[in-house]
Amino acid sequence: MISMRYHIVSLAAVFLALALGIVLGATKISSPLISGLQGDNQSLTSSQQELAATNADLTARITADDKFAGSVGQLAVRGTLPGATVLLVTTADADPADRDAVQSLLTRAGATVTGQMQLTADLTNPSRADELRTLAAQNLPTGATLPEVPQVGSTVGGLLSALVVAKADGSAPATPEQTAAALGALTGSGFVVTTGDIAPARSVVLLTGGTLTGGSEADRAAVLGDIAAQLRTAAAGVVVAGRTGSAEPTGAVGAIRADTAQSAAVTTVDSVDTASGRVATVLGLVEQNGGGVGRYGLTATAQAQVPTLAIG
Repeated sequence: MISMRYHIVSLAAVFLALALGIVLGATKISSPLISGLQGDNQSLTSSQQELAATNADLTARITADDKFAGSVGQLAVRGTLPGATVLLVTTADADPADRDAVQSLLTRAGATVTGQMQLTADLTNPSRADELRTLAAQNLPTGATLPEVPQVGSTVGGLLSALVVAKADGSAPATPEQTAAALGALTGSGFVVTTGDIAPARSVVLLTGGTLTGGSEADRAAVLGDIAAQLRTAAAGVVVAGRTGSAEPTGAVGAIRADTAQSAAVTTVDSVDTASGRVATVLGLVEQNGGGVGRYGLTATAQAQVPTLAIG
């Protein structure tokens, strides 16, 4: 007769054999798996090291290029804009250091900066668009017209063109009284801030920061793009230059580059926070005055770091 003890011993032997099989099987499976994972880890580590080395090399090259641009910038732009008149426009997030550096290069190029104007954050605020349209219609100089389009940026650009963009012969587009009244209305409503007197100019440089903030970023960027494009219909040249990040979809440079028509009319620079970007801003205006247009800077949407011009 088979005893209970025999059953217990038999079951214990079965479970022991099963456990041993699991252990041995897991060992055979995990060994190549672990080996493969170790190989993947080594490969990823190697790739990371290669990318880090490439990034360091590129950073060093950009630093060297910028240092070179800073040392020869004044010489590179000298005499390239003889007798030109330029209005310097900034946004609220533009860096004063960029403005001062670009103004210095413009002067070195032979241009006269006829005035400085800052566009406030309220001007690009979608909630104040209707107020801005009404103000533009009420303060439009006699004989001038606004573009019949829904974009408020085009309306603003049309008003500014009628106030501060000189005609082809250099004459003012409006009387001093009309200009003073309209700019006073824009200033009083908090849409612009002017520095000193502003005289009409044939060209415009618009300086911005990086990506816009404060809500409705894409809409705000589009307003700036529309302003620049409308100014270009009256001006001899318009360059929009922004800091790192401005070429993103929520930056003014990015908004212009994403619009085929605007990109074909307005020159953009996405690196005005660098010496090479500031040189590109001035040389971009030279190119604009010669009938050309381009996209310059350090991002993938730029065609070159600086314009290629025959200087001298």
